[in-house]
Amino acid sequence: MVSESSNQRLSIGIIGGGIGGVAFAVALSRSTGLDVQLFESASQFSEIGAGVSFGPNAVRAIQRLGLEKAYRRIADASPAPFEDVWFEWRRGSDDGYLTATLAPGCGQSSVHRADFLDAIVAQLPTGIAHFGKRCIEVTQDDERATARFADGTTVSADILIGFDGIKSAVREHVLPAEAYGEFAPFWSGTYAYRGMIPTAQLEDALEARGADRRLALVPQMYLGTDRHILTFPVKQSELINVVAFITDRSTPNPRLPEGEEWVQAVTQQEMLEVFEGWGAASQAILECIPEPTRWALHELPELPRYHRDRVLIVGDAAHALVPHQGAGAGQALEDAHVLASLLGDEACNRQNVQRVLAAFETVRHARTCKVQRTSHEAGNVYEYAGVGIGDDEAKLIENLETRFDWLWNHDPEEDVASAQQVLEWEAARA
Repeated sequence: MVSESSNQRLSIGIIGGGIGGVAFAVALSRSTGLDVQLFESASQFSEIGAGVSFGPNAVRAIQRLGLEKAYRRIADASPAPFEDVWFEWRRGSDDGYLTATLAPGCGQSSVHRADFLDAIVAQLPTGIAHFGKRCIEVTQDDERATARFADGTTVSADILIGFDGIKSAVREHVLPAEAYGEFAPFWSGTYAYRGMIPTAQLEDALEARGADRRLALVPQMYLGTDRHILTFPVKQSELINVVAFITDRSTPNPRLPEGEEWVQAVTQQEMLEVFEGWGAASQAILECIPEPTRWALHELPELPRYHRDRVLIVGDAAHALVPHQGAGAGQALEDAHVLASLLGDEACNRQNVQRVLAAFETVRHARTCKVQRTSHEAGNVYEYAGVGIGDDEAKLIENLETRFDWLWNHDPEEDVASAQQVLEWEAARA
């Protein structure tokens, strides 16, 4: 049980130990008067997936969370003079250059997921994390919120924060089906083939195909009808992260075959056939991935709320999205900073914490829903299915050069200030 000692102004149980949950716990651990405990279902901290991309807003959130030094040690960046390039955009059919999206001062800031998680975990105080704790049910009363785990144990705290991902158990408590209907993850219609290639190997493969070697090190997007491929370096540019997407647009609501796993190993031949006829660079890239995995990309519908009394869902538990704007981890980190700032404020206590959670939802809900929506739309744009854009290259270029501005220019500190205004904290201190 989370401590109920009277010298603590608030006890907080965190369900889920991914990047967002751990970053949140680290930030909270720097505040006084908080009893913070984190519960992770696995036997140790671990991340699935490979490279993760951060836009300028996410890097800003990392800075605000006090994690910049740990991040900079492992982050990759494009080589000069391409350091501001987020992606170069090319035709998949012939590698023809279309345009580049620039993120000044940031570029394609990316890490290997597991490396980033390790770097954050290193800052987590001992005694906070508990493993083998898979949450299966959440309940609450007027005083406490309680999580029940698959191993038969329970934990109670003043509040519970669900950072437990797209398959969240906490979400079922916040949005009970009998009151709201089902809010289950749904297949986006897109499969993503993933692989990692040693950089030197890809450079040689590109050259052998008559393509430019620098396409290995500068982040690239190759676009085509219902398909696109992205590449960017990770692991200090030792490896190139590759994701090749194909989307089923034959029906409005495509369904994953019954019983199909979300992630599975597939043959290289299957992947090559999907991109048959594409340009030299695409062929070179895919031929370097002998054992791809295929991911059925799932997302959540926009939820009507994230908060119920003493329980809140954040990150992918609240707004899981497709990866087409590189925005998922960034939204989790924005959530972590905003929420940690509010709960860490000494004005927050057991008596008003439900209002604090409601204020967080008030300032975050519209933005996170928009990020979900526009991430899905971005996949359409890249695959020549954007509304009013299609395969018109002039319109495509105009969209790609400006579509990220609203997303990247946001500072989560503005959300903190807005929530404090809702709570009238600054006025009370004056």
